[in-house]
Formats: sequence, C-alpha cells, structure tokens
Amino acid sequence: MSASKILSLEQVEKVASGLKRSGKTIAHCHGCFDLLHPGHIKHFEAAKKIADVVIVTLTPDRFVNKGPGRPVFNERLRLESIAALEAVDFVALNKWPAAVEVIERIKPNFYVKGQDYKDREKDVTKNILREENAVKSVGGKIYFTEEIAFSSSSLINTHFSPHNEKTQEYLTAFKKKNSADEINLDLEKLKNISVLVIGDTIIDEYHYCQPLGKSTKSPNISAVYLKQNVFAGGVLAVANHVSQFAGNVELVTVLGKENSQKEVISEKLASGILKKFFFREDGPTNTKRRYLDKYLDIKLFEVTFMNDKHIEEKLEKEVLAYLKNAVKKHDMILVTDFGHGFITPAIIKFLESSGKYLAVNAQTNSNNYGYNYITKYKRTDFVSIDERELRMPFSDSHGNMDDLIRKLKTITHAGIIQITLGEKGSKIFSKNKFHFTPAFATSIRDSVGAGDAVLSVTALCACQNVAPEIISFVGNCVGALAVQIIGNEHPVYKKDLTKFIQHFLK
Repeated sequence: MSASKILSLEQVEKVASGLKRSGKTIAHCHGCFDLLHPGHIKHFEAAKKIADVVIVTLTPDRFVNKGPGRPVFNERLRLESIAALEAVDFVALNKWPAAVEVIERIKPNFYVKGQDYKDREKDVTKNILREENAVKSVGGKIYFTEEIAFSSSSLINTHFSPHNEKTQEYLTAFKKKNSADEINLDLEKLKNISVLVIGDTIIDEYHYCQPLGKSTKSPNISAVYLKQNVFAGGVLAVANHVSQFAGNVELVTVLGKENSQKEVISEKLASGILKKFFFREDGPTNTKRRYLDKYLDIKLFEVTFMNDKHIEEKLEKEVLAYLKNAVKKHDMILVTDFGHGFITPAIIKFLESSGKYLAVNAQTNSNNYGYNYITKYKRTDFVSIDERELRMPFSDSHGNMDDLIRKLKTITHAGIIQITLGEKGSKIFSKNKFHFTPAFATSIRDSVGAGDAVLSVTALCACQNVAPEIISFVGNCVGALAVQIIGNEHPVYKKDLTKFIQHFLK
C-alpha cells in the first residue's frame, strides 16, 4: 500500500490537478526528513487536519547540505519511510533545491512548514520567502504547525555522527566556545571587503570515456569517448568562490592568443566580477584535459596545453602599469600562483610593495614540480598551502611540521599560515600559536579545486581579522563542501556554507 503512495513529480502534478477539480484541498509539506522522528509525524498529522490530502516532497540527496555524512538515509529510504505514514497520502522526490517549482505545479491550498520557519530571517537559504511567495501566487497560503519540535541535525550529530572519536571531541569543545550564529555573522562581514584576485587561468576539461580493454596492437587501454564538460579552474575558480562572499571582486589574469577561450571563460565567471584579461602571443590559454572512466568516475590520465615560461617583458610591463592603479581600489590582493608563467618576479615584487593585505597560494603541481615554491614571496599577510608545498622548499619530507612552519614565517613574514592536510584536516599558525582542525569531509567526489575553495574563503576571513580557530573551522567546512563538486562546476555558495555550519553545530 505504501509503495503506491510514491509518485514522480509528473504524476503528483496530475493527481493534484484531479483532486483540485473534485473540490479536495491539498496540504503540501516539503523538506529533507533525513531522520524521521515524532516531531515529523506530528507535523504531518497537523497538516492532515487542515486539508483533505497531504502531499510530501523530499529534497534529493544531491541538494542536502546539512553537514558531513548527510543525508544519513538516501532518498529512496526517505521516500519509503514517509510513504509508510498514515497521515501522508502521496510522496515524491523534488528535482530542485527548494520547493518553489513544485508549489507552482501542484498549487496546494496550504504550504505547511514547522514553527522554526516562522521567523523568516533565520532561514539562511532564504528559500522560505520564495516558497511563501510561490504558494500565494497560486492562490494558497503558508501554514505553520505548532507541534512538538525536534532537530534532526541535532539528533544525528549527537547519536549518528559519521566522525571518529577525536573529531567528535573537537566538535564538542568547539561548540562550547562558538555558535553557528556568531560564525555566520563573521561570514556576513566579508561583504565589506574589496578584492583584487590575480593569478593563472586554467581551463579544466573532463572527457568521459568508457574503457573497452587492452588494445590488441599495443600495451594501452582502448576507450570510447562519451562526453565532455568544461570548467573554469585556477584563478577563475578562486574569483568565483570569492564573489560569493566579498562585496567587490576584480580579476586580473592572462590568456593565450592561441585558443584563448575568452567567451567560455566569460560565460563561466560569476556576474559582477570585473575582468581584466591580458593576452600572451606565445601560447594557448592554460588547459588541463583529463580523461575519466565515466562509470567509475576515475581519472585515467591528463594532457596539458600551455606555455609555462614567464610572460614576455613587454606584456609584463603592461600588467604592472595596470596593477599600479588597480590595487588602489581594493582592500586586499589574493594571489593564486600556479607556476604557469604569469606571476613573474617583477609582479611579485610589486604586489609585495603594494601596501595591501596580501594573501598567497603558490601551488606545486605536475607541471611545475620543484620550481614554484612559496618561499619566493618575502612579504605576505596570509599564506595557504598544503603539506607537500610546505616541505618541498626545505627539502624535508619527515621533519617536524611546526618547525617548518616557523621557518616559513621568517621567510614570508606572514601573519597567518594555513597548512591543509587532506584527510587529516588543517593547521593554522598565528601569533605564535598553532590551531589544528580535523577534516569534516566523510566522502569525496572530486578533490580538484578544493584547496582553491578553502584559500578563497579563509583568506577573506583572515583579512577581516576573524579568529584563527574560526578561520580553520570555516576552511574545513568549505573543503567538505568543495570535494562534493565535480571540477569547479560551481563555487561554494555562501548560503550552502552558512546552512552547513548551522546544521553541523546543532
């Protein structure tokens, strides 16, 4: 019987239309309903009291941003659980992050939400306002139930945490000193910052294939091409992340005259970013083409198109002339140095002498291995690199990390140094104190660009004088969200981060 209640959105729309024609009233409930508890049951029963039919729609797994390991129960199990309830007549899986589109289709008499949503300002996603407008536009109204309330996130964090004991101990101690509201207020203040983002452009191409097996004529794998996706990586991704938080963003980068991909890049950049493109005559726009097994989502190999020599002196002078006036308009400079030829010693020297807050990442990758060390920067305010990028300049693979961080400080003079440690977490050094934060990600779809996302938000926090332990926490929250994004398909949205933090700290 309960299985017959589970419908597609198209079926629900037809059913709702028929019910309305026959004079029946409809109450529509929408949410994640990850951990079904008595509060949910009372909520549905309250909806049943005000309407003839209760239709419930669920947030799909891919749009659940309530913390690591969420949802605990996948969308199929959540559908089946809701369908088993007597008060629910029909249940369907939504296709969108919010209920607006569903409301417009089923045209309920009542859109039913819990009492937590009465104060619209507390909804960090602001979806409740859009949903209320949607139900009013179809002749319905919003209705808030007053039943006993529980927090699924709080129950899950307490009793079903996906984290190990040490991470749980960290979170317990952290929550005693910090609240989600305070942290999200810090994030809100980032809109006051004006940022100049400068660095290497990278176009990330993902070519999906289906491996057929070993070639009969040579020792290689033969594969059938299926499709491709193109993403804005490198400094483009950083600018997109920053634009979600900062009030004003200017991007300065270099493209190649050969296959510049300017139109694609402009299309992929967030609206509102002021763009300044320079063009080098002697190469293409940096492009990294990755070939993947579509079904296993495994990267098979990568082909790079670039000229990683330093840009010519004439172009360098043009860049410096532009920067001389551009930096005056901003509070902060964020450098993403991928070692692909744009950030020359002369440009570094100028940025260091600009007098602006200077945040830097100098990345080690397969194209610049051993040639692009953070130690070439002598005056910085904030440095964010990974453990390998810390160890390589000192030729020290096993030495004490804290000692190496102190050495790096004497060279770069950074007020804050952040070291990302992958699955182990991250460490921040500031005012002669170390702050360690464990990793929060419980699964990884794609790690490409995660470090850039962490850099983008933590650098802004550092510029705004957010406490180091908060910077580290926020950075790892950003990282947990970023590793769920395939190839910089979209930035880490501010609303997703604030929602993640809000639910994570319940």
